[in-house]
Amino acid sequence: MSSPPPPVFIKRNKSKPSQRTREPSPSNGDSTGEAAESSPSTLASKLKNKVKRAKPKSRLSFGADEEEEGDTELFKVKRSNLSRKVTLGNHPAIAIPSLDQATISPETPKYDAAYLKELKASTPSARPPAPSNVLDSDIPVDLGDTVISGMGMDIDEAAFIPSESSIKTAKERRERLRKTQASGEDDFISLSVTRREDAPQGPHPESRLMREEDELGEGDDEFAEYTSAQERIALGKKSRKVEASQKRDAMKEMIADAEDEDEETAEWEQEQLRRGGHRTPEPSSTPKVKQVYKAAPIPPATQVPTLSPAINRLSEQLSRLTTSHAQNSSTLSSLAQERLEVDNREKEMRDIVENAEEKRAWFGDFREWTESVAGFLDEKYPLLEKLEEEQLSLLGERRDMVVKRRGQDDEDDLSMFLGLQTTAASDDSEPKLDEFGRSIPIDPAAERRERRLERLNRRRTRSTRQTAVVAEEEGYSTDSSLAPADLSAYGEALQSIVTSSKEVLADVKAVEFRDPAKGRWAVWREKYADSYVGAWGGLGVVSVWEFWVRLECVNWDCIENPRSLHSFKWYQGLYEYSRPGKEGTAEERSLGPDGDLVASMVSTAIIPLICKQIEGGALDVYSRKNVARMIDLAEEVEASVGEDNAKYQNLLKSVLSLFQTAIASTETSINMHLNGDRPLPAFDPEAIPARTRYLNRRVKLLKNLLRWRKYAGGRLGLNALVSRLVEGCIVPVAETGWDVGGAEISRTVAKLLPEELVPGALRSIQQS
Repeated sequence: MSSPPPPVFIKRNKSKPSQRTREPSPSNGDSTGEAAESSPSTLASKLKNKVKRAKPKSRLSFGADEEEEGDTELFKVKRSNLSRKVTLGNHPAIAIPSLDQATISPETPKYDAAYLKELKASTPSARPPAPSNVLDSDIPVDLGDTVISGMGMDIDEAAFIPSESSIKTAKERRERLRKTQASGEDDFISLSVTRREDAPQGPHPESRLMREEDELGEGDDEFAEYTSAQERIALGKKSRKVEASQKRDAMKEMIADAEDEDEETAEWEQEQLRRGGHRTPEPSSTPKVKQVYKAAPIPPATQVPTLSPAINRLSEQLSRLTTSHAQNSSTLSSLAQERLEVDNREKEMRDIVENAEEKRAWFGDFREWTESVAGFLDEKYPLLEKLEEEQLSLLGERRDMVVKRRGQDDEDDLSMFLGLQTTAASDDSEPKLDEFGRSIPIDPAAERRERRLERLNRRRTRSTRQTAVVAEEEGYSTDSSLAPADLSAYGEALQSIVTSSKEVLADVKAVEFRDPAKGRWAVWREKYADSYVGAWGGLGVVSVWEFWVRLECVNWDCIENPRSLHSFKWYQGLYEYSRPGKEGTAEERSLGPDGDLVASMVSTAIIPLICKQIEGGALDVYSRKNVARMIDLAEEVEASVGEDNAKYQNLLKSVLSLFQTAIASTETSINMHLNGDRPLPAFDPEAIPARTRYLNRRVKLLKNLLRWRKYAGGRLGLNALVSRLVEGCIVPVAETGWDVGGAEISRTVAKLLPEELVPGALRSIQQS
């Protein structure tokens, strides 16, 4: 074969600008491609002529309902160029008339009248029908081959017609193949594009039954709207007319869609072309107009300005300048003010720096001073504590002497009206020894006579010193007085303590170490009050001043010396320090940030000192004078620290302990005489005054206890202590001599007691 057969038809494509229905351009590069670029109007006229010229009678129509046919979008399977070529080559409508065409002689065909007549007789007048069982998935199944062929395919009128010899040869060859079937091919010309053996046969190729899963797997029902499964065959004349009109409407719509210009799609395509570099510059649609010279117009004459607009302009400029000048002036003034503030701030910062440096230097000196004060206190505190111990020892010796003498007097009186003890001797004094170390037997009667004589001598001495004082009753003249020799020795010891206290500061020359008021505490509070308050400077003042306070009170007997706290130098110094200022008196000024430092000092140093002296022997609970002084001192302390202060409560407990000790010793001595086996005492005229003296001493103790109870109240068990003294010490002794003075003393006791404290034994006597 010298040249390939000419194409049967030419496909003209102008797809709708949509991504779904876009069809690829034909692969041919010859003149058929140029014909495909025809305008839509030419395509429409050709389609109309072809529809009028050829309309198959038995054409099948597949599609949806008539109402939905115009609105449904066409679905076309996208095919590759290779698949399209195979499809076009196997299609029966364009099949080569003769298989032996390749062997046809290259002689030029003759078209004389006889040959054309024979050819016309053997050529069918109608086109062969389209195959109904097309299985190739590459062939589109949509409205029908008629629409597609009418739209884009024109059969070439000048197609090659095979010769009679070629047709005859093909028939013989077909007959020979039918008889022999040597090639194994089918004995018929299949209208299908694909061969039977090419289709999948399944597990049983000899069976023509179709499995259920194969039917379900084809998806005809699922994709029916995209295939021709729902198309109906037009059988009647009316239905064929309707189908023809629908096809015409579809063609019109497709022509209209082709003519429509999708701006977005065109813009996108142009953008892709521009990006790919395939876009050629468009020629200018409008020709370049030649510029013609045109002279500039002469402006009209301007009028001469008048005076009023010029004045207005000058006024506006003047107002603007005035405003600008005012703004600049305010800016200058603000800058000057800011500079002045900066200068002031700089001055303040300099002052702050100077003050900080001065403060640092002052606190450096103050630190050195406090270290020197600490060294001074470390050196002097042992001397002070030694003096306090000596004072307490003197008080203890005096108390022991008074208690011993009072105990001996009580023992003598009890022996007179109750008889001598048969148990252990009540006299706890050391036995007298001779020169060989042997104990000398002592006659109790002789010893009592000696003590009686000593007592008479003491009374005689007091009477000579107090001539104007009325003689006291028996039992009331033995408070806490000492013998002249003991009293002289006690005075000399106290004087030595005073001398030693002065020697503590004898080597100190600095004024601020001799007088705490001259220290730097006040300067610290005046110059740096915030630091002073934050460091609790008041507590530091109290802790440092405590040394000078205790040194001043080292020779002070809080009971014998009736000196009040206000008379001390330390009290006045702290009182003035707590009220800073120079205007008016100290009483008129208000308290400083430290509060009342006097109360702090009393609570810190004075109350513990008083408690030590009381417990050491300064207070004699048998002495009315001592108890009265104790009450005054307690009131003064209470006024300074308050009633709820813990140190004040300790002071009350110290006084109570002395009363408890005195009552306990009395109970012990009475029980020893009453409960022991003793002979009946012989008649002694001194027994009656001895009982009276003993009971008077107990009554005196009761009066002092009631005085203290009146001040302190019924707290700390004072009521029980009063009942214990009356029922355990007074009533048992009074019952031993009820008719010889016991009843009278019992009535006196009942009158002294409050109503709620009178025992049952004395209540009947009180009512009689």
